[in-house]
Amino acid sequence: MAREIIATEHAPQAIGTYSQAVKINTTVYLSGQIPLEPKTMQVVTQDMQGQIRQVFENLQAVAQAAGGSLNKFVKLNIFLTDLSHFPLVNEVMADYFSQPYPARAAIGVGALPKEVGVEMDAVMELD
Repeated sequence: MAREIIATEHAPQAIGTYSQAVKINTTVYLSGQIPLEPKTMQVVTQDMQGQIRQVFENLQAVAQAAGGSLNKFVKLNIFLTDLSHFPLVNEVMADYFSQPYPARAAIGVGALPKEVGVEMDAVMELD
């Protein structure tokens, strides 16, 4: 089994004991991304739509570093501190994904790192 650690400066650096992603053969497990701007490591905005966009940008950067894209995602987990923002996730997601969409879960949580409103992780399958 070939194992590769994926890292890119185009996504926020890990702020703990984890890798941005781990590739095993053709499957890539992407760690959770929050709406941090990669260069400053600061939360981009308090605006929820802006936070969701930044999370997709971060996931996209890690996916590209692994040799894939968002459209290679087979599973997406979305963590929200307020599930009423889920329609915004759908709206923004339509700008980043095309059919067939990945399997998905939306989970309401009490808090997320750096007091952000959204975090997402994913599983990607490469050709």
